[in-house]
Amino acid sequence: MLTVIGEGLIDVVRRPSGTESHPGGSPLNVAVGLARLDHPVQFIGRYGDDPHGRMLTQHLKGSGVLVPLPPDATPTSVATAELDHRGAATYHFELDWHLPDLRGSLETLLKATTLLHTGSIATVLEPGADQVLTAVEHARPRATIGFDPNCRPTITSDPEAVRGRVERFVALADVVKASDEDLAWLYPGVDPLDSARRWLRLGAPEGPAVVVVTRGADGPWAACADGETHVLPPRVRVADTVGAGDSFMAALLSAVVDRELDGAQRRPELRRLSVEELARILDYAARAAAVTVSRPGANPPNRAEIRAGARPASSAGSPASPAGGDS
Repeated sequence: MLTVIGEGLIDVVRRPSGTESHPGGSPLNVAVGLARLDHPVQFIGRYGDDPHGRMLTQHLKGSGVLVPLPPDATPTSVATAELDHRGAATYHFELDWHLPDLRGSLETLLKATTLLHTGSIATVLEPGADQVLTAVEHARPRATIGFDPNCRPTITSDPEAVRGRVERFVALADVVKASDEDLAWLYPGVDPLDSARRWLRLGAPEGPAVVVVTRGADGPWAACADGETHVLPPRVRVADTVGAGDSFMAALLSAVVDRELDGAQRRPELRRLSVEELARILDYAARAAAVTVSRPGANPPNRAEIRAGARPASSAGSPASPAGGDS
């Protein structure tokens, strides 16, 4: 069983051509992405007992995601994405991030978990952030930990405060993904790749085994103990970038599980990952993100769609941009 813990919300997408609503939230998107890649996965998050919450429940269960927590009486969170003429998204949020007290139920919820992923708003916004950290600390002795900070400056505007929280999660994680924009905001004036290299040493000798930086059209870069590598993304006709980073993250974690490198007992093997194998993993994740940007909304692909690939760009097309639009 894989577990994703974090926020679920409704993406209200405003395009020049009109407005539409979709299920979203970075962790929720990752959970759906993992389920569509044929992994048993549960989503631990919150949403209200309202029409938006029912939309999220239907979306999760329709994709095969298990939902162990019931809805609550608080309205479901909403993110409004304003898309420009290039399809790039700017977000505005109406959020309530909390969880029920999980301390008495974590053992039951996580006992079968071999990989736990979290990130984004859920790891920095109180009162739920401390409970997420507790869940990660509880799971780590048995599970691989995935983390994506997916920073939202419009919600948590103090980079110094966010930096401290993010680094606590990085030090506990095995597989970390961030965009170059995340790193530039967290560490102003520092080359994002240098910041990622420093993350690889956080928590040593047992910090992250893999740190990945998505860089839009420049393609993803990654580092592990064996070295550094990068790949170029496929060129596709971009519909929008909503959910691209989450599809990338889901495929990245899926590739780890496919190689039977999940579970704390496999941590030494994950740390011995070769740079050549890491490049193959990056390529797979980039192709998943390319499918997502080729169609509207946060709509992660299944395995057949990744194999088939996204629609190629015309001469006026844009390259896939896995760094953008993680909501």
